[in-house]
Amino acid sequence: MKAFVFPGQGSQFVGMGKDLYDNNALAKKLFDQADEILGFKITDVMFAGTDEQLKETKVTQPAVFLHSVISALCLGDDFKPAMVAGHSLGEFSALVAAGALSFEDGLRLVAARANAMQKACEANPGTMAAIIALPDEKVEEICAEVSKEGHTVVAANYNCPGQLVISGDKDGILEACDKLKAAGAKRALPLKVGGAFHSPLMQPAKEELQAAIEKTQFAKPVCPVYQNVDAMPHTDPEEIKQNLIAQLTSSVRWTKSVQNMIADGADEFVECGPGKALRGMIGRIDKNVKATGLE
Repeated sequence: MKAFVFPGQGSQFVGMGKDLYDNNALAKKLFDQADEILGFKITDVMFAGTDEQLKETKVTQPAVFLHSVISALCLGDDFKPAMVAGHSLGEFSALVAAGALSFEDGLRLVAARANAMQKACEANPGTMAAIIALPDEKVEEICAEVSKEGHTVVAANYNCPGQLVISGDKDGILEACDKLKAAGAKRALPLKVGGAFHSPLMQPAKEELQAAIEKTQFAKPVCPVYQNVDAMPHTDPEEIKQNLIAQLTSSVRWTKSVQNMIADGADEFVECGPGKALRGMIGRIDKNVKATGLE
């Protein structure tokens, strides 16, 4: 059984999608439509911008979404997912690819999400850090310890065994990194991100995005979508909506999502979108499944 998975923010690179645009009529049409919907030429930034321009949240999120969704849609009849999942932002790509959201609505929601997150980052400055080679329980324990001192620090992304990303206010993250290294983490590496994603500091963005999601029409997807908040398969449009609203302030349970997909029969994973991050994670979650991309 083939599972299609979609990456999140951080996988972008300058030049992404240019081949598709130049060589595929459907891709060209969708990219041109995206420029119109967004009200600026995102294709210029994607195909020939600078790393700095592409790193802005309001550009990054729609750019990664567009590359991922258009890659999947251009497969035509070869896109036959038994199940789909997306990492953080990638969940929106997965929902569009599986038919739960239209391309236009998906893009509008992603643009709304990016703008809401940008505002939340400015209102509640925060950051994230990757913790390598420490059990999840130990990371959770230290996050709770630092949070008791008046900081906000939570486990944000359960990426694969031995790799967990924490999120919170800047001082709290620095303190947690020191404590985690002292507890035996091989690395506690602050990430170059604009804010404390998947933490309570994203509450203002969640409220703003909730209003946009509630106004959007969702349909039943063609296959189960394994969602970040509970790592479980969903096909009910109302449940999908509620989980999507909860996602911004909740942890991304990627390890468990992949394990559940494998338990439900997935033996091949195809990463749709820029980069190879998800393939790397899947390989560390289970060495026995095949993980490829669409290069």
